[in-house]
Amino acid sequence: MAILPIRIIGDPVLRTPADPVTEFGPELERLVADMMETMEDVDGAGLAAPQVGVGQRVFTYQIDGQRGHLVNPVLTLSDDFQDDVVEGCLSIPGVAYPLRRRRAVQARGYDVHGNPVEIEAEGMLARAFQHETDHLDGVLFVDRLEGDDRRAAQRVIRRLDYSSVASATATKRAGHVGSAFGTGASFGGGSFGGPASPGAGAPA
Repeated sequence: MAILPIRIIGDPVLRTPADPVTEFGPELERLVADMMETMEDVDGAGLAAPQVGVGQRVFTYQIDGQRGHLVNPVLTLSDDFQDDVVEGCLSIPGVAYPLRRRRAVQARGYDVHGNPVEIEAEGMLARAFQHETDHLDGVLFVDRLEGDDRRAAQRVIRRLDYSSVASATATKRAGHVGSAFGTGASFGGGSFGGPASPGAGAPA
């Protein structure tokens, strides 16, 4: 296993819908193992394959003692919503805002060996599944922000010094990186999110 480099906003892979996995074997097993190790290294709640430069529909997760992965996930969302929770993203360091998500999801997909998997999730786990599946569709959590929060996030990302924040984050992580997948958080750090951006609440 190895720790993979995490792509930062601005990298085209984060905006490119991932392809379905069609081959189950050693390469996929290694990818999932490396993603799990990378997620654990940064104390993340989830990690999607495009975040490590791999355009395949795979994500890993670890929430409240539940950990695992899903290949080719398909989500069925509840009609109702959960309370807003601050989200951040390992691919958008320094930005975190409250975001509305569906209360529950039914996730269907496969494990690394090609066996069918079905998971009923609520609360934080449901939130993680929605966040990571968005990544597989080329969608970032900031795309789902509305009103003042959306405008504030866009300002932070456009700020002149944002590139240096992203560069410093990548450099810091590079000391841990070493994988045959090459250069390719929590869908944020800790439980949810990295450092809060100006005006945002601290991550939960």
